[in-house]
Amino acid sequence: MEAPGDSSSDTDPRQQAALNFKAFLLKSSTKTNQNYDHLARVLTKVMDERPPNAVDVFEDISLQVKANQLQDNQSTLRSIPENNAAFALAQEQKALFIRGAGDEQEEGMAETPLPNLVEQSFFFDQAEVGLGREETQRIFLALKQLVDTQHLQRCRFWGKILGREANYIVAEVECRDEEEEQAEETQKDEEEEEARDEDEVGVGVHINDLLPKSTYKPPPSVPMEARSSGTNKFSYFVCREPGLPWVRLPDVTPAQIVVARQIRKLFTGHLDAPIITYPPFPGNEANYLRAQIARISAGTQVSPLGFYVFEEEEEEEAEEGARDNFIENPEFEGIPVPDMVESLSTWVHHVQHINKQGRCVWVRISEKTEEELDDEAEGEEREEEPDEPEPEVGPPLLTPLSEDAVNNTPPWSTRISSNLIPEYAIAYVRSNLWPGAYAYASGNFENIYIGWGLKYLGEPYTPPMPPTPQQEYPSEPEITEVLDPSVEEEQALKAAPEDQQLSEEENEGQEEEEEEDD
Repeated sequence: MEAPGDSSSDTDPRQQAALNFKAFLLKSSTKTNQNYDHLARVLTKVMDERPPNAVDVFEDISLQVKANQLQDNQSTLRSIPENNAAFALAQEQKALFIRGAGDEQEEGMAETPLPNLVEQSFFFDQAEVGLGREETQRIFLALKQLVDTQHLQRCRFWGKILGREANYIVAEVECRDEEEEQAEETQKDEEEEEARDEDEVGVGVHINDLLPKSTYKPPPSVPMEARSSGTNKFSYFVCREPGLPWVRLPDVTPAQIVVARQIRKLFTGHLDAPIITYPPFPGNEANYLRAQIARISAGTQVSPLGFYVFEEEEEEEAEEGARDNFIENPEFEGIPVPDMVESLSTWVHHVQHINKQGRCVWVRISEKTEEELDDEAEGEEREEEPDEPEPEVGPPLLTPLSEDAVNNTPPWSTRISSNLIPEYAIAYVRSNLWPGAYAYASGNFENIYIGWGLKYLGEPYTPPMPPTPQQEYPSEPEITEVLDPSVEEEQALKAAPEDQQLSEEENEGQEEEEEEDD
């Protein structure tokens, strides 16, 4: 017989089953994280509201309780978005899509230098090259912004040069007042140079009089071509993204083109970045970018044969490479597309060739000035000048592509946009020496470049070797350093002149005696 209150008595099976069922209901769902508490809330809501036909709306009440539970845990406040680079760029590009008040006046009546970039993009898409519709539209609006802010006579989308951190969108322009701007810049540079000289005169005039003056004269540099001629015929504006400010690139110098041919360097996307190479480049990335643009334009800007013709005055010039101006041929009727695909003779260069000097027109740099001629007339000695290299005359303008030099790689490849419907296709040409340069022809024509700004060499690039070191000064007995003599050697050296003098006196005495005897 069990004692009353004994804990070892068996539990009621029904009570144990209820506890097990309650523990089962307390398990949380793996999807909604709900448990037995949700059932308690639903029953509580039913008892509080006592709706008619509670069995029919039981499922709706359960969903409503779940929704209220989730809504209570959510916050109604939104977090402030971070101002990342994409958001900042979008803010800059917002101005491109705002129409100004001046755009509504005389719409479509006045002539504009703005190119029809949408039409050009349509043809370049057929040539399997382009930037996409969205980016092309943004660049189109950026060019419109450039035309509205600058006094331009001509504007063209030159292309896009890729960089490691950012890219460059390049616009080729021709300003209306090039001569006036050039005169103003020249006058400004002269005034700054005069002011700089006046500041240095008061400090260094007495010091320069005391210091010895060197007679060394550096070799003469090749002069830069004037604006609106040669390599500086056009000006170029660049921007990193549509909507960002346009920056005008400086004019290119022959020294920059010569060094740019000897180095290979990718662009960083920063115009003020230094160019650390060998040979040293005279300038920063803005100058290097301008030099590469000049090289690419001279080698890849082509047009259909007969689209341009020389003026009558230009045709009368005797020198073959002196012609640098041409006009559109009003009688040009176009060339059949199959002919432009089959023969490179139907395409011509319309940008001047750049010679070894880094110029389009050769210049003699050893010609003596009037001061030097006057000094020579006075009899002053002049060092021998090195021989003047022979002038280089490159191929003239409007030279067919078939005359381009061919080494290991053909310089050009021609294609047709569609062989299935050739009557509505276009012909396009691609440069193999400057990958990324294309030109199409379909009644009209256009050129574009999209690439890294590097020329294809066809062989591994080998950096130029530094010059050989100068030889040491030749060693001669007069300047050769010797060891200090010992005491005995010094005494012997001192005694040698005395003995020599005594021997000479004896010889003179003997000669006098012989003369007296005679």
